[in-house]
Amino acid sequence: MDKLFLVELNDREKMSKKLYIGNLPFSVDSDKLKEIFSEFGNVEEATVITDKFSRRSKGFGFVTFENDEDADKAMAAMNSKEVEGRSIKVSEAKPMEERPEGGRSFGNRGYGDGGGNRNFGNRDRQRRF
Repeated sequence: MDKLFLVELNDREKMSKKLYIGNLPFSVDSDKLKEIFSEFGNVEEATVITDKFSRRSKGFGFVTFENDEDADKAMAAMNSKEVEGRSIKVSEAKPMEERPEGGRSFGNRGYGDGGGNRNFGNRDRQRRF
């Protein structure tokens, strides 16, 4: 039993690294993304994010490498590289922020207070519609 536990810990030490790939051409799918990045090492997973209704690419995705060194090589080599006429952006993926229960929160983006009173940039003077 102790040997199994040690093997499991050793596997965790190899931690994979996930990269964010932005400004992707809409023609690039998950298979093509994996093909592009596999020259730098073993790719565990490559996913292009798509709209859930239209299934069209949103222009970004994620690539997970088996080891950190390969991910770092890919990040250095591919950031700002042109793919099908677009300069892609490659960086280390950050954990997704927690969303409040009930779905997406749009917050206050300068379009009012959420109660129907709209303030279009002039905080001293409120217009009522």
